[in-house]
Amino acid sequence: MKKKLILFVLSVIVGSLVAAMPPGFSAEASRPDSCHVTTPNGIVAGLSERHEGSYGNALLSVGPFGLWPNGTVVFKPGGAGFQTKEGALGMKFGWTRGIQGKINIAGRRIDADAPPLRFETNQTNDALSTGFLASYLLFSTPGCWEVTAQVGDREDSKITFVTRVEKIGDGPAWRR
Repeated sequence: MKKKLILFVLSVIVGSLVAAMPPGFSAEASRPDSCHVTTPNGIVAGLSERHEGSYGNALLSVGPFGLWPNGTVVFKPGGAGFQTKEGALGMKFGWTRGIQGKINIAGRRIDADAPPLRFETNQTNDALSTGFLASYLLFSTPGCWEVTAQVGDREDSKITFVTRVEKIGDGPAWRR
């Protein structure tokens, strides 16, 4: 008897929850995201102190400002970033080199086909440079992106992270 009562109460609760779901709700849409973004590890290349959002190793890091909150780069009206005439979404990313060398960046969308990531900088990115380098990463489409960077041909400097790219509405106002 007690077991039947518990089952009845649970069915009433579940039925109420289903009835309260918004139109268009689907179980598919509520599943956990398949874009497993990278969690910052706090490492800034060449520095001993840790920075909360940074990610990398002793030779190269994205930071000290690091990865975007919750691993998601958000392009929204009035927000940071820009959109190109072709529709690519560009956002600032800062890098820190702990050793001399040019930073090489590559990226690909891992949840669908898309043109590759583009990397732009107007600062010195040559073989003799160390320290901070400001750049833009240009994502051809929203989605789940894997970004790989390394200093020169130093395999031990290589870092790879996954970030989600979202566009809300028309995206950022800045166009170029």
